[in-house]
Amino acid sequence: HFGSFCLLFLCVSSREAESFKEQGNAYYIKKDYSEAFNYYTKAIDMCPKNASYYGNRAATLMMLSRHREALEDSQQAVRLDDTFMKGHLREGKCHLSLGNAMAASRCFHRVLELEPDNSQAQQEVKNADSVLEYEKMAELGFEKHDFRMVVFCMDRALESASACHRFKVLKAECLAMLGRYPEAQSVASDILRMDSTNGDALYVRGLCLYYEDCIDKAVQFFVQALRMAPDHEKARLACRNAKALKAKKEDGNKAFKDGNYDAAYELYSEALTIDPNNIKTNAKLFCNRGTVGSKVRLEHTAIEDCTKAVKLDETYIKAYLRRAQCYMDKEEYDEAVRDYEKVYQTEKTKEHKHLLKNAQLELKKSKRKDYYKVLGVDKNATEDEIKKAYRKRALMHHPDRHSSASAEVQKEEEKKFKEVGEAFTVLSDPKKKSRYDSGHDLEDDTGNMGDFDANNIFKAFFGGGGGQGYSFEANQSSGPGNFFFQFG
Repeated sequence: HFGSFCLLFLCVSSREAESFKEQGNAYYIKKDYSEAFNYYTKAIDMCPKNASYYGNRAATLMMLSRHREALEDSQQAVRLDDTFMKGHLREGKCHLSLGNAMAASRCFHRVLELEPDNSQAQQEVKNADSVLEYEKMAELGFEKHDFRMVVFCMDRALESASACHRFKVLKAECLAMLGRYPEAQSVASDILRMDSTNGDALYVRGLCLYYEDCIDKAVQFFVQALRMAPDHEKARLACRNAKALKAKKEDGNKAFKDGNYDAAYELYSEALTIDPNNIKTNAKLFCNRGTVGSKVRLEHTAIEDCTKAVKLDETYIKAYLRRAQCYMDKEEYDEAVRDYEKVYQTEKTKEHKHLLKNAQLELKKSKRKDYYKVLGVDKNATEDEIKKAYRKRALMHHPDRHSSASAEVQKEEEKKFKEVGEAFTVLSDPKKKSRYDSGHDLEDDTGNMGDFDANNIFKAFFGGGGGQGYSFEANQSSGPGNFFFQFG
């Protein structure tokens, strides 16, 4: 009687389990995978030794992107029935989705042993071989720092291994190394949503923040990664570098604020050796060192450092501004205008517009005759200093003084004599001087400056005879201050 009862119970259980399976199938067809999963689970509970039930639930779990659970079900299915072809096929697909191409290949070859002409298994073998090949190429690319190649290989591999966190993390790390931080952050965040304890993904999040010069936040992620994976060497090294970089940079900043420029320069230089890959922080360090250079009047060195900064980070406005100011100090106005134009195109502020206009004005002024240089005086020279300078230069270049020189020398000295007179005409007149200093073209207001007579200016300044044939004998009064002169 007991045996009959057991047989009856098994028959009822089997029918009920089959009913649950059929309902699961119906939901699967409707793509309601959650309900299908529930019914396949009920079927398994009723008949835990039925391979096909595990196989069906594995298929459902795959559709729900729960590949690890799907792998367990498909493995249980083939343990119950080693000839269950769909079970081997699903196990292989789970392995491949999770990035284990070698295990996947073994499963697909088992299918081909059972059914040599199975076209799906044949294609899946090719897919597994491709993933293995892309893995090898990515490994070589990473060793050579060819991060673009690694990203390409991982993208191709992920087409078959869509659930492989290892491939995704490697791609994210290489995106970070390429400076594509938002993309890298997105990939790492996707992994952490599914697995919040993934040390590799935590490391990549930290790496992105570190390379974006958010060092304090980066350290927090590195510490968290090490908590989840104490042997994570990359996280350990990055954490050490981040702390060292921050400390060295802060020491340099303090030395700079204290006016200890030599120490600041050395500290920034030391900081630059810590991690060549940290582009944004290194750009700031180069700019900071350039600021030190400009403080000690080493404009050439400062320009070199600012140029290195913008090569690392072409969006770094501060470096362009610092370099432009150095060019202004060196009176290299063409270069200064180029930098200020770049800045104003990026950030159209009133301040940047003013800096650009000022550089353009100085450039315009630099292309005219520099009357201050002609007279040999500073731009802040007083009226008296301008007169003294004119007196000295006019006598130095007067044509009569060079009457015995060669025709070529006479011509050059006459030209200089005219330029001295022209300079004095402008700089001795407050209105003309003001307009000249403001960058106005004086020809627009006063006609052609070249038409004036330098001898008349000389005669008016020194008094007495003058002009062509002017006599320069000893002890002749020479105008203001009774300046006596003689050529000889």
